[in-house]
Amino acid sequence: MRKLFKVICNWKMNKTISEAIAFCKAVPPLVSPVYLAVPFTCLQPLADLDIPMLQIGAQNLYPQHDGAFTGEVSASMIKETGAEFVILGHSERRQIFSETNEFVNQKVKAALLQDLVPIVCIGETAIEKNQNRTREVLKKQLLESLKDLDTVALKQIHLAYEPIWAIGTGTPSTPQSAQEIHFHLRQLIQEEWGEDVAENMSILYGGSVSDESIEELKKQPDIDGALVGGASLKLETFSKIIALVEGDPK
Repeated sequence: MRKLFKVICNWKMNKTISEAIAFCKAVPPLVSPVYLAVPFTCLQPLADLDIPMLQIGAQNLYPQHDGAFTGEVSASMIKETGAEFVILGHSERRQIFSETNEFVNQKVKAALLQDLVPIVCIGETAIEKNQNRTREVLKKQLLESLKDLDTVALKQIHLAYEPIWAIGTGTPSTPQSAQEIHFHLRQLIQEEWGEDVAENMSILYGGSVSDESIEELKKQPDIDGALVGGASLKLETFSKIIALVEGDPK
């Protein structure tokens, strides 16, 4: 059986160090792990808070260990801050910064070498969806982003399905539609790497996740967690989402 429902929050380019520290100190006690992906500047300050069940991670990395790559941050630099995971291949990185599946694959391998858990994002655009190419696009992203990884490495990865047409729109995929895609992805994983990997790889849903949608997402058998964006920036909605996931409706 797969592990408990995971909540991974992506703050994107939001919150200064002082704002982030104040937020995390105000978070109610957590019963289960919550993953918080924060700007590079906030990694060590938040990791140093050592709040039980709050795991701090990065939103990106550069695949080389070091070198003349102005403005970039390596996996080893991230690891030394106390971070435990990293989001890779987010739709904004793919679209705004033109990251390819091959480049994401390099990043995944770099993260694994530093014992950082990769959260690997895939998802289709509105145009691809309207052209009925969703499954074709997801298969290509999945296989190329996770190319040449052995089963041990694959079982450490979390896959995040984030339909690009739903991100930030306030109009997420329905839980039932998301479940259909998650089931399809798990079938693809099983066909390519076997049942053991398919059952051990968590598949998360991301795309306008809110306190209103989280309960229904949690009920779906192949949705193992949620990648939460804007709703994680305010303490009120963040706390409500966590309470709903942990089983307390307050």
